[in-house]
Amino acid sequence: MDENKVYALHMGKAKCAVDLGDGSERGEYVNQDYILHTLGRPHRSISLMYCYYPLDEGWPGRASVVHANPNASFAWDYPYDDYFTYKGGLNGTTEGEPFNYMREIRQHGQDVTLTLTIDPHVSDEHLIAIAKDLKPFGRLMLRINHEATGNWFSFNKRCTYKEVGEFYCRAHRIIKEYAPNVQTILCIGGLEPGKDTIEKEEEFAEAVRCTDMWSIDKYFALHWGWPYDVAERGGRSHSRGNIGEIYEYTKKAYERFSWLCNGAKKPMMMSELNADGDVTGPFEQAEMVKEFCDRLKKDNATWFTSFSMYQFRDRGRLGLEIEDPNNPEVGIPQPLLETYKEIIHDEYFLPEMTIGEEVSLPLTLRWGGAEDAEGLAIPLHFEGTPHFCEAIFEEDSNLMLELNGTWFYKSPKTKVVDLMSAFYKKPLTGPCDLTLKMFAPPASGENDIRTEDGLYNSYSVISELPKIRLRFEPTELAR
Repeated sequence: MDENKVYALHMGKAKCAVDLGDGSERGEYVNQDYILHTLGRPHRSISLMYCYYPLDEGWPGRASVVHANPNASFAWDYPYDDYFTYKGGLNGTTEGEPFNYMREIRQHGQDVTLTLTIDPHVSDEHLIAIAKDLKPFGRLMLRINHEATGNWFSFNKRCTYKEVGEFYCRAHRIIKEYAPNVQTILCIGGLEPGKDTIEKEEEFAEAVRCTDMWSIDKYFALHWGWPYDVAERGGRSHSRGNIGEIYEYTKKAYERFSWLCNGAKKPMMMSELNADGDVTGPFEQAEMVKEFCDRLKKDNATWFTSFSMYQFRDRGRLGLEIEDPNNPEVGIPQPLLETYKEIIHDEYFLPEMTIGEEVSLPLTLRWGGAEDAEGLAIPLHFEGTPHFCEAIFEEDSNLMLELNGTWFYKSPKTKVVDLMSAFYKKPLTGPCDLTLKMFAPPASGENDIRTEDGLYNSYSVISELPKIRLRFEPTELAR
């Protein structure tokens, strides 16, 4: 590429996409700037976990607050699920949670996966309202009543498995009618022990057929008794599995899902993946996650499209960071964090980048989502590792930038982005050419759904390139 020219750039799907859970019943939401600086790249999607039980007493208060119970001995010992409460829906508002977080996630070049447990008794009007809430948020993925073959969530305590499966199909149909840009995720158990059928197959077969995506949640080790007991050997509130067996179990579940759909193939994912440090300790936790990802790469597992790491910061030991018990705004990095960084910066888990023809400005960039976006490739020449590397902007643009494998966010108000951290752990060994990549996700975090293809795309006009300040020695030399 010619250093004096600019080229079209397309970002596409990774061989295996990586998503990240950010907040749940076990931890608080962490802002996307902190996560980006910590991990060095955006994710395909950020997963948020909320509940919707608008017919219940105490709603929309959080269950563990409005139904505080000193005798609780399990995380789900409340009238409804103890997730953050979804403030939208019928007679709701999109000004607060989770919409403020959804906007921030999309501003930072990521899609949203919304996990939403819903009372199966809500009317169609409630589901229509939810669909309308989600419609401006592009290629959003909606995981409805996850882990539906379990027995811990409130929707399973209120209905039979057959009714839960029927509700999923009803919710899917309404969501697709009113927000066709939203992709639904069915998350159920995998194979029955010793059988070739999936758990509750008869009750969920139609849901397997109607959904857009398939998912199972699989923890390589898990202490489900947290925080009410301590996982000790011989206890009954934790488990640990074998990576090889879990890998085969997941693949066979995918094959059974496909069989139920007459051979049709749909995206298959793990919407919650990790090993619980309460069971393994911090070092083997990292080893188990790496072993699973190494198997995906070794097998070139094209049947497996993505996984979501659960989660960024956790009050227990299911996070890349543990929440500091003295200050919930502080995270304590675990060994898993560095291992995970290595995984997500591996080519197998990175989005595909394709450089096209030379272009000229002004230019309109299209943002479809983290797996389909059009940007700019700007060639830069380096004499070696710089002492200063800055991008200086005149336009009030909302941008994601990548240089030397490290990503940066530029908000509309930001004028200068310091790119030097791209070289701290990856210094240059001599003269070379690098490409500054630039994409423009929606500045508001929402699409303009009034436009012809606004359900799926947003557009930004780039009139001029940033000025790049490159210096290869200190401002003043040592005497």
